[in-house]
Amino acid sequence: MSVEPYIRFEQVSFARGRQRIFDRVNLDIPRGKITAVMGPSGTGKTTLLRLIGGQIKPTRGKVWVNGLDVARARAGELLAMRRRLGFLFQNGALFTDLTAAENVAFPLREHARLPEPLLDRVVALKLNAVGMLDAAESMPSALSGGMARRVALARALALDPELMLYDEPFTGQDPINVGILLRLIASLNRALNLTSVLVSHDVAETLSIADQVIILDQAQIVAAGTPDELRARMGDIPFLQRFLQGAPPDEDSDRALAARTLLAKKLRVSV
Repeated sequence: MSVEPYIRFEQVSFARGRQRIFDRVNLDIPRGKITAVMGPSGTGKTTLLRLIGGQIKPTRGKVWVNGLDVARARAGELLAMRRRLGFLFQNGALFTDLTAAENVAFPLREHARLPEPLLDRVVALKLNAVGMLDAAESMPSALSGGMARRVALARALALDPELMLYDEPFTGQDPINVGILLRLIASLNRALNLTSVLVSHDVAETLSIADQVIILDQAQIVAAGTPDELRARMGDIPFLQRFLQGAPPDEDSDRALAARTLLAKKLRVSV
């Protein structure tokens, strides 16, 4: 029996002014898996996360999150959905005037009515899960970049989300911290049965933990599948090969394609 995806995009289009970000995109994001969203800068990866979170609405089409039509949801439904969502921002976004423990406690104080002893215990459990319990009383300014990112991850997990959204979690991290974050994301996803959507430019690292990968370019999904499936298709999709291998574009072939496309538009024929 097939399992309904946790997230589904149905013919989703989105534009900013005249700039098309998505053009009738369809995609399914499975439950309990890590789905990586990748592509060149400016292709709408963070926009995709914001559509999932209901921060913006599609120009057309529907975004479903666990059966909820996000763009048409009532305020109460949207709030309930967001309480089941954890978000790790690119820069961590810790409150600089709060300790690590107070940062993790913040969403609990806002959304859960817990007695202080229980709240303290939950905070300790979350910090321990990311290996940061010893830094509970540290201020963000005293933490390294990798440590701060792990505290931010603990805060994102504070309300026991079903869905985790990661926006470039490895940006600015050294290889050791990237390795730590990779192991944490993968192990927490398995242990907590999370559905995770991870936006990243770090190809090799992201493919090492992703169950499914979606490659965006030119307002479309260029390719989607498991890491092994995408590697097997590189010979058929030149852009995919260039992106995954970090190779520069073939300027001659790109110019030829651009010329053929321009001519086709003038003649109203297909390339």
